[in-house]
Amino acid sequence: MRAQRLSAPSFSARDIVAGVSVALILIPQALAYAEIAGMPEVHGLYAAALPPLVAAFLASSPYLQTGPVAMTALLTFGALSTLAAPGSAEYVKLAALLALVVGVVRMGIGLVRAGVMAFLMSLPVLRGFTAGAAILIAASQLPTAVGVAPPDGKLLGRAWWTLRHVGDWEPQAVLLAVLTVALLLGGRRIHAAFPAVPLAVAAGMAWSLGPGFDGPLVGAIEEGLPPLSLALPWSDLPDLVLPGLVIALVGFAEPAAIARTYAAQDRSAWSADREFVSQGAANLAAAVSAGFPVGGSFSRSAITRLTGGRTRWSGAVTGLVVLAFLPFAGVLADLPRAVLGAVVIAAVLKLMDPRPMMEVVRASRPQGAVAAVTFAATLFLAPRIERAVVIGVGLAVLVHLWRELRLRVELDVDETTLTLRPAGVLFFGSAPSLDDTLLAALAEHPDVTGLVIDLAALGRIDYTGARALRDLAQEAEQAGLDVAVVAVPGHARRILDAVWPEGPERG
Repeated sequence: MRAQRLSAPSFSARDIVAGVSVALILIPQALAYAEIAGMPEVHGLYAAALPPLVAAFLASSPYLQTGPVAMTALLTFGALSTLAAPGSAEYVKLAALLALVVGVVRMGIGLVRAGVMAFLMSLPVLRGFTAGAAILIAASQLPTAVGVAPPDGKLLGRAWWTLRHVGDWEPQAVLLAVLTVALLLGGRRIHAAFPAVPLAVAAGMAWSLGPGFDGPLVGAIEEGLPPLSLALPWSDLPDLVLPGLVIALVGFAEPAAIARTYAAQDRSAWSADREFVSQGAANLAAAVSAGFPVGGSFSRSAITRLTGGRTRWSGAVTGLVVLAFLPFAGVLADLPRAVLGAVVIAAVLKLMDPRPMMEVVRASRPQGAVAAVTFAATLFLAPRIERAVVIGVGLAVLVHLWRELRLRVELDVDETTLTLRPAGVLFFGSAPSLDDTLLAALAEHPDVTGLVIDLAALGRIDYTGARALRDLAQEAEQAGLDVAVVAVPGHARRILDAVWPEGPERG
């Protein structure tokens, strides 16, 4: 029976509904994430217009919604805040250049079909970094949510100042923030697609237009379509390569997880390579339209699926709606900033849950240490949190190498025969331990006349490991032992035959 090929669903009215629904959420989120990134609010809208439109034509997942996201915005602030004053014209151009770097890296990874890199970031590093970054994001929005303007300083320092000056809090701003968070969290309990963000924005604007509101407002927003330009500060490119690389990889973890999850639920194919290309193209679009680095949003993608979106056109509709809104962006001038701050805080509350990190600690102390160090480095090194990712990845590699160095060798002595059963990876780092184990065993059992090397439990073996195995057997033969190599795994036969063609018969 010939297998039937399922055809992709065609564009429908449901995609329009899904795209518009996401746009209503994305517009206020874009303003809030622009503030996290240190950008003027209108540039958040720029990053929410062309990028999702461009990504839609190249994406692999039909649900993935691209645009400003909190984590990438925070990484952007960390990369640029030491190079220029946040909000300045120079800072805006640096953000566009950073988006260009991210776009080129992601496009390159996708085009050379190296999408497997999406899976190389270890889970302990991601969990430690995510928890730390979520705390920093919430801390950055706390002054906004309570209506105060703390002195310039680090994110945690500004949050601490805010907590120590409760008397300076604007009561109406606090009330609006609390009600917004309650609405967003309560709306999730009602239904994942409950329009809590648009309702919070509408209620906040209605409140601000009433008498007696003294809290800070968004203020005037530049109206009009995004400017298209590549007049960027190219001389600063070397300073943006490392943070751009980190954003390209770390920022891809969320869209990759979204796309894989929904592909599994729908029993459909998904391509990491193609998604890297689409996300790269989205960032290139952000670069030429005065935006900043963008990524995939889990919450907005979930809303696309829940509201009936079934094709990539829903993402294109979202971009078109934001693009059409730009000439009228000034209508949000009366939106209280406390609402925007509360929207962000509500979005990251779940990410501050310590249980995922504690799960790593309980499962493996070394991996738990990786998560804990990454978490602490994220908080301590803020705003340069991309360095925390580098530290976490480096530590994860060291822990892995440390574990790989520990080659397990079982010993068994049967009358005059000594049997060695190495288990694990035999490579240049672990090879010396095999030789040390044999010498210790021969010293303890000087009367043995035969040596059996059982490779049934052997994992990977590299060239150095194969040479070490050969040398060990030859030394044993020179000492008068009869040597046999048994249970050679298929993956080890080729390299052993290459470096030890004259060796004993291998079973």
